[in-house]
Amino acid sequence: MMDQPSIVELVEAVRNFLEQRALPELKGHTRFHARVAANALGIVARELTKGPVAATREHERLAVLTGRDGTLDELNRLLCTMIRDGRIALDDAHLLEHLEHSAHDKIAIDQPGYAGLAD
Repeated sequence: MMDQPSIVELVEAVRNFLEQRALPELKGHTRFHARVAANALGIVARELTKGPVAATREHERLAVLTGRDGTLDELNRLLCTMIRDGRIALDDAHLLEHLEHSAHDKIAIDQPGYAGLAD
């Protein structure tokens, strides 16, 4: 039986090719766009590996905040409505904690080298 590479392995292979083989030989705008492509592939790989856990944690926090169940999109919309209607105050400790954790998870996927991530 032949094992196939996973989606993450395929994405990382293309990213590694761009970074290690193509970028050193490229110049100017082409080099810049190859760097952007490599960074985008890094985000895709992290989204595939870290995204599901982040989404599950976000869903759990939203269910507690709103007191409801639903899809992640539905709960985010409900949270916005509850904030707009004044049912959840902007300085609510649980809301602030949720937003902090959500931002942290998003930054860990999009910009893992961000200096403020370690704080």
